[in-house]
Amino acid sequence: MTSQSASTLRSRYVAQAASDLEENRQKQRELAERITVLKQEEALLSDILNLAERYEGLADASRLPGQLQDEPVAAKAKQAPAGVAARRSTSAKTTPAGQTAKAGAKGKSRRPLLGDLLADLLGQYDEPRLAKELRDELLEKHPDRNPTPQVVRNTIESLVAKGRIRRHKQQRSVMYTLVKRGEADSSD
Repeated sequence: MTSQSASTLRSRYVAQAASDLEENRQKQRELAERITVLKQEEALLSDILNLAERYEGLADASRLPGQLQDEPVAAKAKQAPAGVAARRSTSAKTTPAGQTAKAGAKGKSRRPLLGDLLADLLGQYDEPRLAKELRDELLEKHPDRNPTPQVVRNTIESLVAKGRIRRHKQQRSVMYTLVKRGEADSSD
């Protein structure tokens, strides 16, 4: 093999290795982004399961205590130390089913749940809507309510999990429509 052909072969290998290395790094970046999204989804699903366990004994969803206006449920759970959270979940399980909800609702006037308000707003449209659009409309029609964008998204996602709202992904946007009564029955 001549030195010129060895040099040409070496430069091809170097160019191929550089190209493969860049492709590998790009795939790593994409996977890291995907892992971040999956971890966020895991946290949301974990919070939903924790809430479901907390209110497991309540048969009527309308008896659940109302969520504070500006504070997401997930943030409350994360702020409490681990021992406090464990005591809360234990006491919630040992408390008779209706007591916790009744105690929280005694001093408050009944305000509609955020999920019900969002479902009503969404029901006014036939085409899918963004969570941001729903929040903006909620702030406009209910100035006494001021949930954060994350609270609105979490509430909508909980309604998706319950089958009351349908999620649509269009490119990088997530949009929502209300499930009509007949549609929910036929999908079961």
